[in-house]
Amino acid sequence: MNVQARLKAPSISHPFGTDQYGRDILSRVMIGAVNSVIVGLVTVAIGMSLGILIGLSAAYYGRWIDEALMRFADLLFGFPAVLTAILITSVLGPSIVNAMLAIGIFYIPIFARLTRAVALTIWQREFIDAARAGGISELMITWRHVLPNTLSPLIIQGTIQFAIAILAEAGLSYLGLGTQPPHASWGRMLNEAQTFMAIAPWMSIFPGIAIAWAVLGFNLLGDGLRDALDPQMGQFGYK
Repeated sequence: MNVQARLKAPSISHPFGTDQYGRDILSRVMIGAVNSVIVGLVTVAIGMSLGILIGLSAAYYGRWIDEALMRFADLLFGFPAVLTAILITSVLGPSIVNAMLAIGIFYIPIFARLTRAVALTIWQREFIDAARAGGISELMITWRHVLPNTLSPLIIQGTIQFAIAILAEAGLSYLGLGTQPPHASWGRMLNEAQTFMAIAPWMSIFPGIAIAWAVLGFNLLGDGLRDALDPQMGQFGYK
């Protein structure tokens, strides 16, 4: 903090200006980027790991187990990340860990549904029948053949959900449910900047641009991975 340099406009010494405490906004945007990447990685890891387990189990067992697991996924999907975060923080208190837990729980049914849909399609393929004819157990077929063939769409979905996680974390931090002071977060920076919009608009402009670029970048990455990993896609679209 440098109180003498508070609310300074962008300059050579402070390219993004300073905030109400004299802190360099460029440094805080960079630190906020690290937090956003960590949140994205952790939440996608939570949602993908548990979602894959639920989706593969539903496709493997079928019948009432499939129905029970999918209804459980629907129940989780019925509570948005913000409501889940409010529920968790009301019990455990606001923190970035609880925000990541809330977003990760919201992602579980998304990956579970996708995994189940892809796995059910793979179970009908000819090479699965050949593996069964070769005496390979159903569990080993799931591990060797079904799971690897579900990874491409899951990686694409994970990249897209990574971008949404950044946006969700920014929203939760803006509401005071995510990253807590003095740690930097793009959403928290926007919350602090709203009081100074008239005299220091750069306090909200640069964190807002960072959020927009990060979300756009990971969405474009997801589109690129889809084009690269989907065998039905050619260089300029579907073959």
